[in-house]
Amino acid sequence: MKLKDPFFHSFYEENTPTRSFEFFPPKDNAGLARLCQTVEALKPLNPSFVSVTYGAGGSTQTQTSRIASLLRNDYKLPVMPHLTCVGASKDSLCSHLDQTYQAGYRNIMALRGDPPKGQNIFTQHREGLRYGSDLVALIKDRYPDICIGVGGYPEKHPEASSADKDLEHLKIKVEAGASFIITQLFFDNTVYFRFIDRCRRSGITIPIVPGIMPILSREQILRFTQTCGATIPTPLLNQLELADGDDLAMEEIGVTWAGQQIDELLKCGVPGYHLYILNKARSALALANILKENTEPITRAQSLAI
Repeated sequence: MKLKDPFFHSFYEENTPTRSFEFFPPKDNAGLARLCQTVEALKPLNPSFVSVTYGAGGSTQTQTSRIASLLRNDYKLPVMPHLTCVGASKDSLCSHLDQTYQAGYRNIMALRGDPPKGQNIFTQHREGLRYGSDLVALIKDRYPDICIGVGGYPEKHPEASSADKDLEHLKIKVEAGASFIITQLFFDNTVYFRFIDRCRRSGITIPIVPGIMPILSREQILRFTQTCGATIPTPLLNQLELADGDDLAMEEIGVTWAGQQIDELLKCGVPGYHLYILNKARSALALANILKENTEPITRAQSLAI
């Protein structure tokens, strides 16, 4: 019998915030070694689950499955594989879903996906799906018992015509069968709390988990903010400008800022936090030392309900 992961929506029914991490499939053996170092650094924090990204058009499909298996079987971690619409026909998505289900996975992060590298506009496969909500509906129709996570943009999806229209699209994903939302990265917690308020007023009631990314370099943060539309608060930007050219100093600033974000979020009663750790062992170790102070976080019952 295939091993089955716990259903992650059940974690959010408990009173203790979740702690989860996102990894991406490495391209070579050196990358695999770095990934393993990162997992070793973070495993003592007892993550509720980890996720594994899925390249455009399934470009990392084999590696995604391999890494998901490694994390689940060798490191005994509950795993949520990603699945995207980019470059994939409906038949290929169904085939991958079947394989994932047969392998015992019962949680999927369903995303429309970003355009392939070098392209700025998402192009629907002629036999594929157009929206993330279409993918959620496909998964739910084929396997009703799968728990589905979806993405949310606190500062609006770059392709959305307005924040209200973006929220409409998010609500469609929720109504299609999503169990929880993990947000795109942000660096100002006020942005997250405003997003929560707008979601609740629109009728979205499922857990909304903040996604946090430690800044590691100037190039990294410029690339990600251009892709997802996230803004950098002036105090953080000033610190980064002073450290420009000093990679170690910039990494320390990024990790410290992320730790402070998480500390405030937990005190305000968030359902958990999801770290975009980028397979970086050194920053993972530094952040792990900060987060160890939160290994027994305040319960949501003791704080503001979100």
